[in-house]
Amino acid sequence: MRILLLSHSFNSLTQRLHVELRERGHDVAVELDIHADVTRESVALHRPDLVIAPFLKRAIPDDVWRSVRCLVVHPGPPGDRGPAALDWAVLEGVPEWGVTVLQADDEFDAGPVWASRSFPMRRAAKSSLYRSEVTSCAVAAVLEAVAAIESGRATPRPMQADDPRIRVRGPCRQADRMIDWQHDTTAAVLRKINSADGMPGLVDSLYLQDVRLFDAHEAHDISGVPGTVVAQCDGALARATVDGAVWIGHVRRLAPKSLKLPAAKVFAAEAARLPHRRGCGYAPIRYREHGEVGELAFSLYNGAMSTSDCEALLAAYHAALARPTKVLLLTGGEDYWSNGIHLAAIEAADSAADESWRNINAIDDLARAIIETTDRLVVSVIRGNAGAGGVFLSLAADEVWASDQVVLNPHYKDMGNLYGSEYWTYLLPRRAGAANAKRITQCRLPMGAAEAHRRGIVDRVLSSAELGEANLVKHGAAMASDTDFAARLAAKQTRRAADEAEKPLQAYRDQELRRMKLNFYGFDPSYHVARYNFIHKVPKSRTPLTIASHRSTRAHRRPAGMAVPS
Repeated sequence: MRILLLSHSFNSLTQRLHVELRERGHDVAVELDIHADVTRESVALHRPDLVIAPFLKRAIPDDVWRSVRCLVVHPGPPGDRGPAALDWAVLEGVPEWGVTVLQADDEFDAGPVWASRSFPMRRAAKSSLYRSEVTSCAVAAVLEAVAAIESGRATPRPMQADDPRIRVRGPCRQADRMIDWQHDTTAAVLRKINSADGMPGLVDSLYLQDVRLFDAHEAHDISGVPGTVVAQCDGALARATVDGAVWIGHVRRLAPKSLKLPAAKVFAAEAARLPHRRGCGYAPIRYREHGEVGELAFSLYNGAMSTSDCEALLAAYHAALARPTKVLLLTGGEDYWSNGIHLAAIEAADSAADESWRNINAIDDLARAIIETTDRLVVSVIRGNAGAGGVFLSLAADEVWASDQVVLNPHYKDMGNLYGSEYWTYLLPRRAGAANAKRITQCRLPMGAAEAHRRGIVDRVLSSAELGEANLVKHGAAMASDTDFAARLAAKQTRRAADEAEKPLQAYRDQELRRMKLNFYGFDPSYHVARYNFIHKVPKSRTPLTIASHRSTRAHRRPAGMAVPS
């Protein structure tokens, strides 16, 4: 089928649908919902059999959904209506939630239902639930709906006006989730912050300054006067509740152009007077050992790796190498493995160019340490999405295992034609081949685990069940006890020595950084403009041609005349 994805942004769900639909042979184009006339034009250009709206902030124009069948993904169960479905579900602590795929009509979120899925809620941030459970359920429901439409034998199920499941909710406003630090329990505070995590953040006050709170976690064995900040740890601040405390990982001041940054960095002077409390529920980087298998886990907010994050992870990596293990698992977070350098920290620096340079060198140092590890096998375990330098960092390991649910973006060019480093010019061609390496980095398209496996970027695709800690340790132990382990390690050492003799790692790094230096300090400001627009969420004025295939070539067009939905 010819399918047009109409979305407010090319977010994680839209990317995942783009990947899954293309995997199944559909002709998929994307149009960002910039203006109703732009939407109309995109439909006229692509001539889709079906429009799918994974993420919209306004209704599809009447003349569009009357002309071509349009499916809307709603992050709530059948009968739920309103613009803040997931916010309310998190805030109210419901035990189960769902996703509904419905056909657009003249009433918002009220069209006939094509498919739905439900899932048990976990105590987590709204953004995490969206990237995981909501996305997985949405993909399953959309694929079911597409298959039904292709078959021509199924019809959507209209909901009767008196259906008891119908519940219309308005926006979730600040007043609905305001924290009362003198009375709210830790669980209540977490629900309120989690319900706003990602966007818009929960408005509160810290040190008499208005801020938005993000990245909240329960603090263990910490207490104090409710509402007071009592400790710090790895950039987070612990704030006491009536029955404990919560860690606040990130904040953003309400002042215009403020950035979302680690809370202890935003309030550095105040944090300096607080005690450090480690092992109390907040540990972005941690090491565990299971016999001959070591696990270095890192879960960095939004997958962004600042200079200090890279330095801390490198120190933890060296400490892990001092342990007598045979296999080391690099286990990223469940939401993200890594998205490379920390663009917000760079934007906040006195000199964005200088901080960009420090950051890329710090992540290069980490990548090199992994590449040069020859006394054990190293595995990158990608449980969450990864992008740009984060993808190439994972390739520094001997093997890459990835969840079958992840989306990878192994390219840099969308960030103002950034060239990229992390030794990608060495790592990518040796895995994917020179021709594939060029295609991957130039096409700038999201890639699912199945395609990444075909391209040589991923060695093993794992299901959600296989990604549990016990199973990962089991896989690692099997590698360590394999009868070919010694031979494999010897072959690794031989290949590393041969590669170094042919072209030293430093030569790859120098060549990459010469190009990066032009991005950071050269006359072309594209990287700095793109970074600013990304960090400050400046709306795009057009859909990038890499995903808008209907605009990049006339070859995709067919004779005029839209399909009329039944």
